[in-house]
Amino acid sequence: MRIFETHAHLDFPQFQKDREAIIKKCLGQGIEYIINVGVDRKTCLESIKLAEKFKTVYASVGFHPHDAKDFDADFIREQAQHPKVVAIGEIGLDYFRNLSPKQSQKRAFEEQIKIALDLNLPIIVHDRDAHQDCFDILADHEAKKVVFHCYSGDEVFALKVLEKNWFLSFTGIITYKNSHLENTVRIVPEEKFFIETDSPYLPPHPQRGKRNTPLNLPYIIEKISEIKMITPKKVAELSFRNACEFFNIKE
Repeated sequence: MRIFETHAHLDFPQFQKDREAIIKKCLGQGIEYIINVGVDRKTCLESIKLAEKFKTVYASVGFHPHDAKDFDADFIREQAQHPKVVAIGEIGLDYFRNLSPKQSQKRAFEEQIKIALDLNLPIIVHDRDAHQDCFDILADHEAKKVVFHCYSGDEVFALKVLEKNWFLSFTGIITYKNSHLENTVRIVPEEKFFIETDSPYLPPHPQRGKRNTPLNLPYIIEKISEIKMITPKKVAELSFRNACEFFNIKE
């Protein structure tokens, strides 16, 4: 099975002791590509360093809504032109924690969408309790290549996203007993979804309470397989193909 980890934070301190070992183990278990995702100045630079060190790792750069008040457009534009940067993200809106003022979040989101469009890069969206505003801002800027990372909306909102020809990405949340995402997984077209772990966060059942790693992707694959009634190998293949096309990774 060929697997594509589309969203991880392996540069975070939780991986300080065994980062390289995990990346090497991923390759040994069929995880052929990893997108390491930046959320602020430091993590963008660290993501690029990881991508430079490991052929199978790529980077994205962006200021997360929590860090929107520190947004630096020139920095993102410069880093986004690195040859191993394949997306702008994660960017978006977070009205759950509101660690940056809403207006700062919106301003940073819009500016980063513009950079992505200027550089013809896809957009990785963080959307928490801000579905309509995220959707409207992206639509107003006529964003084309968009993925709603760690999708958390309902199937009605999912249909709106899919009507725009955008993508949904699923994490270990879909394995939780209280997950409301089963219908969304069921209706998403085969060509419009990715899988991800959001490591070190959101470990799938039965790994809850532990540090998450890309090595847990098979739990997500198995759950999608069960819901969509296709084989795990088919789930992995679909996500792999979709992600390669979305992130413009040539095999």
